Amino acid sequence: MDVAAEVQGISAFSLELHQTMVKMGNNNEVANNVVVSPLSIAITLALASAGAQGATRKQIAAVLKLPEGDPLHEFSSQLKSVVLADGSGQGGPLLNFVNRTWVEQTLKLRPSFQKLLKDSYGSEVGSVDFLHEPNEAREKVNAWAKEETNGRIEDLLPEGSIDASTRMVLSNALYFKGAWDNPFEESNTKDSEFYLLDGTSLKVPMMQSKKNQYIKSFQTFKALRLRYAAGNDRRIFSMYILLPHEKKGLQDLEQSLTPEALSHALSQITLEVPVTDFQLPKFKISCGFEVLQALQTLGLTLPFSQDADFTEMLDSTVTDDLYISNIFHKAFVEVNEKGTEAAAATGAVIRLKCAPMFGKSEDFVADHPFLFVIKEELTKVILFTGHVTNPTNPI
Repeated sequence: MDVAAEVQGISAFSLELHQTMVKMGNNNEVANNVVVSPLSIAITLALASAGAQGATRKQIAAVLKLPEGDPLHEFSSQLKSVVLADGSGQGGPLLNFVNRTWVEQTLKLRPSFQKLLKDSYGSEVGSVDFLHEPNEAREKVNAWAKEETNGRIEDLLPEGSIDASTRMVLSNALYFKGAWDNPFEESNTKDSEFYLLDGTSLKVPMMQSKKNQYIKSFQTFKALRLRYAAGNDRRIFSMYILLPHEKKGLQDLEQSLTPEALSHALSQITLEVPVTDFQLPKFKISCGFEVLQALQTLGLTLPFSQDADFTEMLDSTVTDDLYISNIFHKAFVEVNEKGTEAAAATGAVIRLKCAPMFGKSEDFVADHPFLFVIKEELTKVILFTGHVTNPTNPI
């Protein structure tokens, strides 16, 4: 298994999905705050591919930019056991990542599908009454997602998303809480000007520091790397802030970034530099999306159509009639003086078809809209992406 190539593939999917969801969710603008976990969505699709066959399975792998079949499941297993393992016992970030499959109680999963879900994804199976109590089943899924994300993700599946034609829900939940390696002093946080995309400005709480920072300037933007405390955890997690030089440059930056350019830029931020003026706003964002249309834009169409082939899922004659009716995703992120708390959950609803070196001094004043990425450094896997257009707006 070529792990480096697969990480490159999943990173490319992450950026493409971020760009597509931003564009579609904001009517070709970037007026709203955004946070998304492309990794959560990718693993949900990998779960679905475990029960897919033929062209449907091939298309899921192609959109994820990963090899189909066993290599995809092996890679997903590594992500869960390595990248998404809890590090709080070693002094690193607290991480919780769980998968769960919810199936109509009158049906059974194929033994081969259930074994793959358990062995590669650690997914437990829960039986619910989609036929007679669809709303109660929806509430069970939502309660599970809320509990697994420390209360940060509520109502993952909206009203009306589950009905009597639902046969299965594939879900996962991701929770991350990391303390900064160099925390900010709360006493230094001061209200300062933040310039919005419409040309107006407002006062927002700005965290400030005189400590050396990982900063590098590029042609159209400046990038900051904030490391999370690792303790004895061999992994290293970081948040990156990509700040356009132009106050209204966020949309151009997001649209122009390629996976290769993003990877190259993040890899270049290796030197701590003295700072004369360093300001970063506190912010809290919560977003919810229907991901289906964005995935269709990226070329994933078969799983959502009458031609979907999920014949490996159920030990029943209805397997020919299954398709994914929608994929729901919610994510949350909060950044303050101590660190970052972030969470995400994804649910795919499956129905019947008929239904010490220092560089030169740099300033870094994030007083206008910017892009952010939370990434694990050793594997280079991206956990969250997003952008901030108004730090005082929770959405």
